Amino acid sequence: MTTTDSPQIAHTHSHPTPETHLTAEEQEWVNAFMNDTTLFLGPDPEIMREHSIAERTPLETRILANDLDPLVADRIRRRLAGALDEAFEMCESMGAAPGAKWADLSVAVYTASGDVAYMSNRGVIAFSAVLHHPIRHIMKYWKDEPTVGINPGDGFFHNDARFGMVHNTDQSMLVPVMREGEVIAWVGATIHEGENGACEPGGMPSGSETPFDDGLRGSPMKIVERGKLRRDLLTFLQHSTRDPKLMLADIKVKMGAVKRVMDIVDQSIEEFGVETFVGSIRMTVEDVEEEVRRRITEMPDGTVTVNQFVDSTLKENILIKFAAKVTVNGDRLIVDLRGTGPEIINRAINSPLASTKAFLSQAILSYWWPDLPRSTGALSPIEVISDEGTWADCSYDAPTGQNLQASFRAFSALQIAYAKLQFSVTEKYANVLAPWFNQINNFLWGGTTQHSEQVGNLCADLNGMSGGAKPFQDGEDAVAPLFCAMADTGEQEVMEEEVPFLQLVSKRVVRDNQGFGKFRGGMGYEMIVAARNTPNWGFMTVTSGASFSSVAGLFGGYGCPTYPLAMVKGINIFDIVKKDPSQFDLSMERVMNEQPFEGGKYQTYHMGLQFDVAQEGELYMIAQGAGGGYGDVLERDPENVLEDLRLDRISDRVARDIYQVAWDPETFAVDAEETQRMRDAERQARLKRSKPYAEFVKEFVKEEPPADVPYFGSWGQENDEHLYATVWGHNGPERVEGTVDEIPLITVPNRHVVKIGQLEERIRELEERYEEVTQHRT
Repeated sequence: MTTTDSPQIAHTHSHPTPETHLTAEEQEWVNAFMNDTTLFLGPDPEIMREHSIAERTPLETRILANDLDPLVADRIRRRLAGALDEAFEMCESMGAAPGAKWADLSVAVYTASGDVAYMSNRGVIAFSAVLHHPIRHIMKYWKDEPTVGINPGDGFFHNDARFGMVHNTDQSMLVPVMREGEVIAWVGATIHEGENGACEPGGMPSGSETPFDDGLRGSPMKIVERGKLRRDLLTFLQHSTRDPKLMLADIKVKMGAVKRVMDIVDQSIEEFGVETFVGSIRMTVEDVEEEVRRRITEMPDGTVTVNQFVDSTLKENILIKFAAKVTVNGDRLIVDLRGTGPEIINRAINSPLASTKAFLSQAILSYWWPDLPRSTGALSPIEVISDEGTWADCSYDAPTGQNLQASFRAFSALQIAYAKLQFSVTEKYANVLAPWFNQINNFLWGGTTQHSEQVGNLCADLNGMSGGAKPFQDGEDAVAPLFCAMADTGEQEVMEEEVPFLQLVSKRVVRDNQGFGKFRGGMGYEMIVAARNTPNWGFMTVTSGASFSSVAGLFGGYGCPTYPLAMVKGINIFDIVKKDPSQFDLSMERVMNEQPFEGGKYQTYHMGLQFDVAQEGELYMIAQGAGGGYGDVLERDPENVLEDLRLDRISDRVARDIYQVAWDPETFAVDAEETQRMRDAERQARLKRSKPYAEFVKEFVKEEPPADVPYFGSWGQENDEHLYATVWGHNGPERVEGTVDEIPLITVPNRHVVKIGQLEERIRELEERYEEVTQHRT
């Protein structure tokens, strides 16, 4: 269930207030009139705010009233699992989108009401908690709509996150399974397509300031009718993006994948009957829900509070809070998101509640209980409390091009909470784990290729997110994204056949890029790219965490570093290395510290770079992030420290000052006695620096956020309904307080206008000084 303390989005179907006291006949007339005169259908709040499994259909109720042979149900599940994995591989092998090639997709079987019963083992598990929304919309609004309807062989397209999708770059194909005119199940395939016609190429626009900047916003629509692809709608979709070839190719790929699963569904129904098949998939959903409730009761009662912050709108620096309190009480698990900062109505970072919940489910099915089938039943029994109008539960009119900034925090909140809640549980279904890296440190790109095609998409480097440390082992280096099981990081050589840029440095681990601890977090790699042989090309980055760490450590471990973007403009690296091959010694550390290229303009920037037109040979440099560390750094085995030092994974300074290890620089042998002395001294220094908790709180905790920081969200732990926010008026920024309903609409002024104003003010100051000097001289 989901509760909210603020009004929901007004749906286009109006209902008379209770005070009108209409008769049943009059109410029927009103409903008929409203249905016939509806201006347009928006997302239905009753559908979009509900994540529990649907009530049984009459057919499901009748079937499950009798005993269902569990062995037969298991045979059906195994067949579906095999078919789904096969269809997944079809999408991965034949898909045109980079996302398809590196496994950012899923294929699933749904109940008649849209609940995910079974999903491919690989791919994006978050889809299991969000794709019931469009199916329920189809069943409620299109099933009996005479101009639409649902027929055998139909296929429905959609991509709008406001109707139920992780974000607008993902596109789905949903096909009904029908018998005797009744929908008994659904089969669907979803792929991260990337390019969707947004205001910036690649589908995830950090520059989005209205929903109209977010690109294609396809509500559930029938694009395949009785097995035939509708060319009119296909043409519309192709004209709505920069890459029409991609749109056509992957719609066909999804249709083929769904057809393969449908063949197995039809065979299963033919062999076992409609009732056995329907009962089997419904029972799967209910079994998962029941098992989740049982596992909740195993955890200790209590509340874990996880507060996270985003340091950027992706255009300017701010501090916006993602608040989460995770409470276990018997068989109830409550995720309370109140205290999260208000939405910013002209910035891309807002997330619909459904997308935020999708990553709550991602954490549960990937890092809490990965043994469970990927099903809607996993999130169903968990209660979510949220205030609509916040950046993790945004309104219909807020842009959502970079909603992952909020929803990825939802993932981290549950991962951190579970590490603490499960610590004392006897039976663990997954390892205690420090936070996985949770940002999109990656290049998006677009422009004209060497083949004269207009494209936009992204690199697969975001799939190299690093793992958090475990209580007994270091985290995995650049292993997988938090959102996708067993994804690939892609081969740049393959991309270079299609797009006109080179990764001059690709996947080289960056020294000191780790979350320090008794066991360190996994390390991330750096990427350096430059465009070549194209008349028009550009890059973007869409990441927060350049000033404020996005991932914490666990039980004393350090969080990840912060990550800026670095650029060298005004050079052509290809000309430089052609004349002097020794200059190909590239790393962000060397290039930015030594500045070896004469005439280059060296810049550092936060990681919210809007689409930037690149001249040939200009350098763009970023690094993938690190997972959180686990435990006290002074407990790390000195031999492990020296192994990292020998491999140049850490610097001398980190080994000495962070891990407090002494060694022989010639042999890399640990000086055990000196190391013990250094660590004992550091422990004593810690005691001297320490203060009683009450004294620390009195000095450290302030009554409200710093006045000079644009801050959004609650402050402290006492009242999560009382929010602080920064608003901009005629006199500049000012602080306001109140509930989310009391705070005015937040809009951030255009940063270019602000910059122009600052420059104009500076010019006025200089003119006044010049006037004073001139008058003094005369």
